[in-house]
Amino acid sequence: MNASYAVRWAAEHGLPRLALRAKYRLGDPFARLLSGEEGRSDPYSLIEHLRGTGGAQTGPVGYAAFDYQLCRAILRDNRFGVRTPIDPKVPGPLRRYAERVVLPPNPIEAPSMFMLDPPEHSRLRKPVAAAFTPRAVARLGDRVREVTTELLDAMAARGSVDLIGDFAARVPIAVIGEMLGFPAADRELFLRWGDVVTPLLDVGISWRAHRRAMAATAAMEGYLAAHIEKLRREPREDIFSVLVSSGELSTTELMASANVLMGAGFETTVNLIGNAIPLLRANPDQLDLLRAEPQRWPGAIEEVLRFDPPVQLTCRRALEPVDLGAGVRLRPGESIIVSLAGANRDPAQFPDPHRFDITRTNAREHLSFGSGVHACIGASLARLEAGHALPALFERFPDLRLDGEPRRRGLSTLHGYQHMPARLGRPAAAPAVPSMASGDRRFKS
Repeated sequence: MNASYAVRWAAEHGLPRLALRAKYRLGDPFARLLSGEEGRSDPYSLIEHLRGTGGAQTGPVGYAAFDYQLCRAILRDNRFGVRTPIDPKVPGPLRRYAERVVLPPNPIEAPSMFMLDPPEHSRLRKPVAAAFTPRAVARLGDRVREVTTELLDAMAARGSVDLIGDFAARVPIAVIGEMLGFPAADRELFLRWGDVVTPLLDVGISWRAHRRAMAATAAMEGYLAAHIEKLRREPREDIFSVLVSSGELSTTELMASANVLMGAGFETTVNLIGNAIPLLRANPDQLDLLRAEPQRWPGAIEEVLRFDPPVQLTCRRALEPVDLGAGVRLRPGESIIVSLAGANRDPAQFPDPHRFDITRTNAREHLSFGSGVHACIGASLARLEAGHALPALFERFPDLRLDGEPRRRGLSTLHGYQHMPARLGRPAAAPAVPSMASGDRRFKS
């Protein structure tokens, strides 16, 4: 890894890491939320401490919002953008040099639409969004059911499994792999690469984690470049092949779009499925209600998304002066962290917010998929996959028990589990699980 990468790490992560660690030692709750184990395993008590009396709060890395109405307003306000420059407190020469360092395409760098504002964002999002229209997602329903059944059959023969590695991650990687035209044998590569790359979404990661992430990013870039060239020579019928053949996007933009498809189609879903399992096991009354009234599954999935969101926070920067009230005024270029998890636990929006309740009537108002022009493009696919996978899992294995404490991923932005050992118990006969996308009345939300 060359010296330029080290400079980029120092500016983007190294100096913020030092600031966070200093604040952490002083007991700063925001630093504890972003960099401490407690913030990664159970962030919600820290969020409530930080919520304070409402409005924008000041933290060690700038401003933060935890209230529902403020978070929603920021996400939908065109005075804010997503391209967050390197912290202006970083020394000028280091910042200017770091901003010129070109890194391999990854989910947090342009030309990824994650980090572009309109009109560039709109141009790149439009062709990718075609993969996630309601009609396109509905067509995937049969394949999701097939994948889920295959996985449950394989698990039934074993008895003891890791519900993340053997199930929650396998459903979305199979579907997104087919959408991108990857050979089934290459899914393992992307599971490994994704696990190493996702820390880039956090603040203040270590040099070792950054170095590993950039090596994995470079490997992904090489794979995707070769895959795109192959699709140009031998077009197929998968969604990505159609995008390649259209000629609308350059190779670099296509690689960035593939990263978006993987992020939108995988990361949210694996965390959604994984977070739901221990929640339902810890609330047997809710699980019993779902077994008695399976038409409640869509509402249960929305409540999981609200209660323990797969993505905990995002960031916006002011494009012009913005008055947030209570004496807080952002200058152009200043950033604010938007706590999606905080918004979802705001008692002004969700009464008794710390109670997990699948009958909550307004659960779908959560901000777990964001809002505005950058709302998660894969939300409908995540709902579809979880809507098949979770009912099938609990119906096939009614005696499922976790085998020890599941282990979190150790990230502050993406909130999910790394491992979840479980004993399945005696399986029931393979059920015919109704489809949330098939028109079955029981699954209308």
